[in-house]
Amino acid sequence: MDSTFDLIVFDWDGTLMDSTAHIAASIQAACADLGLPVPDRSAASHVIGLGLNDAMQHVCPGLAPERYQDMTDAYRRHYLSGDATIELFAGVMEGLAELQQHGVLLAVATGKSRKGLDRVLAESGLSAVFHATRTADECYSKPHPAMLLELTDELGVEPRRTLMVGDTTHDLLMARNAGTHKVGVSYGAHPVDALKECQPMALFDDFRSFLQWLKPQIG
Repeated sequence: MDSTFDLIVFDWDGTLMDSTAHIAASIQAACADLGLPVPDRSAASHVIGLGLNDAMQHVCPGLAPERYQDMTDAYRRHYLSGDATIELFAGVMEGLAELQQHGVLLAVATGKSRKGLDRVLAESGLSAVFHATRTADECYSKPHPAMLLELTDELGVEPRRTLMVGDTTHDLLMARNAGTHKVGVSYGAHPVDALKECQPMALFDDFRSFLQWLKPQIG
């Protein structure tokens, strides 16, 4: 295919699904349950996109290792209590369908667990849309390049013909480390100024704007 990008890799939370606020609130509630200092919204949002254990270590730096499991269990309990109410961002379902019609390869690289990603893919009806996926319990956590490099290897696409789309600096730094192209979305977990420091090709305020930018570059 004569195009700039043959593979588009998406982050999930805060990029395709409007889950940032619920994740941050679940982290805060889990800290409260364990009698730990409750991080503010910015600090709780900053760790979104990391693997769960890495996220908890960052947000609760004083937590003893033997209590990590208690923290992750408390987080999962709060997250799952409202999981069914979370929706995809406007334009995502239609946009992914349009990309399918163009024949471009689609993938997901997420801080979710395999079990968590498979659940939301099934609930959202997107299980068949993506050609490959990677989760934080299968790879090194972002911003390590493993997720992207494994996806490009599996799908037979060179990193230079791959685009990473994410809402956090973790996503954009992973792309830089993997040698892929990268764009950011401003409606997720990390502030625009932080995303700009990672020098993405572009930043978008909504998914439809991203799609309009992308179309000329996929044939």
